[in-house]
Amino acid sequence: MKLEFHHINFVSQDVDRLHDFYTGVLGLDDIPIENFPRSEDTKDRGYSGKIRFATDGQMQMHLAEKDLGVAFKHGETINPVERGHIAFRTDDIAAFMKLLDDNGIPYSDYGTAFAKEWHQVFFHDPEGNVIEVHQAV
Repeated sequence: MKLEFHHINFVSQDVDRLHDFYTGVLGLDDIPIENFPRSEDTKDRGYSGKIRFATDGQMQMHLAEKDLGVAFKHGETINPVERGHIAFRTDDIAAFMKLLDDNGIPYSDYGTAFAKEWHQVFFHDPEGNVIEVHQAV
């Protein structure tokens, strides 16, 4: 099972202002939202908050609108858009979830609720930071 850094997610009440800072002031490149097909948002699945993307050419930044109700909506305990997270990509999400299970680490399995092309799970590190691991599907 391979694991590599993929993106950092920051949340904000004003996503455009945050995006303008990272692209306009710090000089990162915009990534068009069309590069990230989103799953349909319904009353019990998905996320309709505003999202913008930026990159230095290697790492991505996902800038998302804060939404305190996402975990409740999905019946999960970890909310990835409450205070942000770091994300890794794996080539075997099932093996990664087994690793979490084997180590007694609880996680929230959102599947493809947020992104059509990614199976995403979220968990906490020992300090309470939110971590995402996803696999392209």
